[in-house]
Amino acid sequence: AMEGGIDDVGLGVLFGLELYRYELAGLLMHAEHLEAVHGVGPHTISVPRIKKADDIDPSTFDNGIDDDTFAKITAIIRIAVPYTGMIISTREGQKVREQVIKLGISQISGASCTSVGGYDHPEAEEENSAQFDVSDTRTLDEVVCWLMELGYIPSFCTACYREGRTGDRFMALCKNGQIQNCCHPNALMTLKEYLMDYASEKTKKIGDALIEKELLKIPNEKVRRIATEHINDIENNNKRDFRF
Repeated sequence: AMEGGIDDVGLGVLFGLELYRYELAGLLMHAEHLEAVHGVGPHTISVPRIKKADDIDPSTFDNGIDDDTFAKITAIIRIAVPYTGMIISTREGQKVREQVIKLGISQISGASCTSVGGYDHPEAEEENSAQFDVSDTRTLDEVVCWLMELGYIPSFCTACYREGRTGDRFMALCKNGQIQNCCHPNALMTLKEYLMDYASEKTKKIGDALIEKELLKIPNEKVRRIATEHINDIENNNKRDFRF
């Protein structure tokens, strides 16, 4: 893919199909190879485990991994590839997700539907095409509220893709830590949009307090001022789509 001109790629292993030590070593070697050959490592790494689906019983697989091993795998990937975004899906339940967020997971889904066309219309039970059974069945609002109660900032930002900060341009900012100068204010502005357009009253109250607190943590005075102005415009002037 990278030889063909795609400058952002994601990696991932469906853990449980093969010995996890072999799969983990291969995953990390793949990331190292991308760095060595293309100068750009993986933008994201996903860590799915095999889960129950319509015609799949995980207990019939010999290489399944328990929650503690899964947590160790997450921690090892975060240490080995510190710059990458790490993704966990609704394959995992709330308890496991809360555990691995502390270990380095940075992207998390909510209210997922894994069937073909599932977001457009529900399927009849006998026509189930779901890729896997969803373990975390909470609504998006519940997931957003939960993350904020844990002290995290839910971000809906896609600014880097839209501004062309991909590939080596993104990786350079990420590795030296400068990306946080964009990510932090962008997270707050996109969260504010969500709060205004979709959130419950409880989530909105918690989110507004979080945004007010986090704005004060933006170190650059100019960025802090602009972000504050944009957030005021989102709330008071019905404006959207600001980004750094």
